[in-house]
Amino acid sequence: MPPLFLIGFMAAGKTSVGRAIAARTGRRFVDLDDEIVVADAGSVAALVARDEPEFRRREAATLARVIVAARDNPIIATGGGAAAHGDNLARMRAAGAVVALGVDVADAIRRAAGGGARPLLANAEELAHARAPIYRRAHAVVDTKDRTIDDVAERVLLVEAFAKDDDVVLELADRTYPISFVATTFKSDVTITDRNVASHYQPAGPVLAIEPGEASKSFATYERLCNELIALGADRTWTIRALGGGVVGDLAGFVAATLFRGIPIVQEPTTLVAMTDSAIGGKTAIDMPAGKNLVGAFHQPRAVYCNVLALRTLPERERRAGFGELWKYALLDGPDLWRDVEACTRWAAGGGALPSALRTVIRTCAAYKAAIVSRDERETRGQRVLLNLGHTVGHAIESASGLHHGEAVGLGLIAAARVSAALGVAAPELETEVVEALRRTGLPADLAPYLTDDVLGRVQVDKKRAGGKLRFVVIRRVGACETAEIDVTEIQRILRPRTTP
Repeated sequence: MPPLFLIGFMAAGKTSVGRAIAARTGRRFVDLDDEIVVADAGSVAALVARDEPEFRRREAATLARVIVAARDNPIIATGGGAAAHGDNLARMRAAGAVVALGVDVADAIRRAAGGGARPLLANAEELAHARAPIYRRAHAVVDTKDRTIDDVAERVLLVEAFAKDDDVVLELADRTYPISFVATTFKSDVTITDRNVASHYQPAGPVLAIEPGEASKSFATYERLCNELIALGADRTWTIRALGGGVVGDLAGFVAATLFRGIPIVQEPTTLVAMTDSAIGGKTAIDMPAGKNLVGAFHQPRAVYCNVLALRTLPERERRAGFGELWKYALLDGPDLWRDVEACTRWAAGGGALPSALRTVIRTCAAYKAAIVSRDERETRGQRVLLNLGHTVGHAIESASGLHHGEAVGLGLIAAARVSAALGVAAPELETEVVEALRRTGLPADLAPYLTDDVLGRVQVDKKRAGGKLRFVVIRRVGACETAEIDVTEIQRILRPRTTP
């Protein structure tokens, strides 16, 4: 069994959790800071304060030595900055399972009070924000807020059981599951797909095919699938395979959530939108005439299998549309992902061979969503709503216009940038940056034709509305987004096209 690495911000509890796991499993515990030779400096804290680059050099050398010696599957707790420097994180992922412990900055500061010297704590907010995308590159993020050390230790062990290769693991206690990027086979009792996808695959066993397109996310199609499954002899032990894009995943997921009060489902997404967003996190739904996804349920899959090579069969428009979600995640995650998405723009607009950066982009987006969902599965703690960036207006445009989901989300990002600037949160130039990004990927980038009375009216039935206010996701800059309570009428006023007398 390979080693288990614990990374995360200072005072996240890495040492305490590592020792708890060691006591539970009988494995050896290693605190990386204790292994670093700092006799000439007196202590790790003193060396960091005096010469942080030298400390990082010694830290990396010590990590390499510990990995070579890790033949007895130890638990290794690293310092808060170890994963963020050089190729340390890549070394750890290549050697074993890497789990990041999540902690709010305020909790980290509180936990660190009265402890040993922490020279970097004075810059905690900025440092935590900069390191967050790095920590999300672990196999999983396990939140520590309001949890005991033993609870966190148990969750880490569940993650370790799933962590392998380039996988992401979505941690939800006993419902933890992998998001895999390695082609694999798995057993299912029936496949739900659409007719376009079915033409490229030959699934084993019974296949239920729907018409492609958002119109299939209806009560009529839902009822037909339930009746067909019952006719096939389905029972609670059956596992559904959802093979396709967001429509198939949402619809099959809702069938699985409700038939016999819930049966297992495995998601096998075949589009960019599904691989990075809709197949992950357990949101299932069908549409109503008033708007998208108004009837649904939370129902987590047993696993998500993303075969990136499947993207070679995407139709041109579907390929471009997927970048609406990718730009969304780039705005959420930060400049590194923005640059990686930028590296794929030529493929988005013109096709051809899959770009080398695409796998990294998909994994980074999936990891962002997994980290958010593990903290806020049912959107009750304020984190998961961030994933709705661009969706308030985007869903309204999609419902009213018939645009593809990603195309509408892209336009929704322009709307979010415009609202953010009007509120004084973002620079006015942000909207131009978003517009140009959409254009480079061949997406619609002119919002004005879509700001009709119908679209602005549909904003009022957004699921995130409470009374006359919406939880709207605003953008400060690339990598810094937050929610704000805004009157629906204020959003409509900002977005309504100006008319000349």
